Amino acid sequence: MTDSTPATAPPTAPEAPKAAKDPWDLPDVSGLVVGVLGGTGDQGRGLAHRFAAAGQQVIIGSRAADRAEAVAAEIGHGVEGADNAECARRSDVVIVAVPWDGHAQTLESLRADLAGKLVVDCVNPLGFDKKGAYALKPEEGSAAEQAAALLPDSRVTAAFHHLSAVLLKDTSIAEIDTDVMVLGEERADVEIVQALAGRVPGMRGVFAGRLRNAHQVESLVANLISVNRRYKAHAGIRITDI
Repeated sequence: MTDSTPATAPPTAPEAPKAAKDPWDLPDVSGLVVGVLGGTGDQGRGLAHRFAAAGQQVIIGSRAADRAEAVAAEIGHGVEGADNAECARRSDVVIVAVPWDGHAQTLESLRADLAGKLVVDCVNPLGFDKKGAYALKPEEGSAAEQAAALLPDSRVTAAFHHLSAVLLKDTSIAEIDTDVMVLGEERADVEIVQALAGRVPGMRGVFAGRLRNAHQVESLVANLISVNRRYKAHAGIRITDI
């Protein structure tokens, strides 16, 4: 008579826990085309110069293509100029560096052209009076959240708020000594922007939360303006202990 009792399966070894992702393991972004809306303004022009000098393909956008082409020629490094719509269509990553007063109107007009794009909003809603700069709070909470509301088919992040246009444009300065606070909803999108920031010598991209935290990051520029006026400086920020 044989024993029909089924054999007991050997115990399964527990799965080893997955190693945590290194937050500094960022993607290769060297092949991405970077568009800069508002690329003829001081901030946009400075960002375009820095990315192009680092080897990135850059297109600057303006309401007038001829104006963008003229500024692109001044920047050099292979930078191209186009109207805003063409700049948006041809770019993989689009930096929004337009004045706050024209922010909503510009993005509304480019909603279709920016569909599917990674959008990086660096606009700071500020007011000025005899006491200096002060932060404005948009109805949506921040410029970045306004961009996300206006561009439902785009992937919106926020970064590059605290950079001095004077330093960015100064071709005699080899490195920009600053951190860039990057906010967004998807880790992969944030890491692309962090990696782009890291393409500029001296610059480092640091994750700083989701878009709901963008208001205080945008507002900090008012404090930096006060610092710069008092100390005759072009101050940026550094995040310690990381």
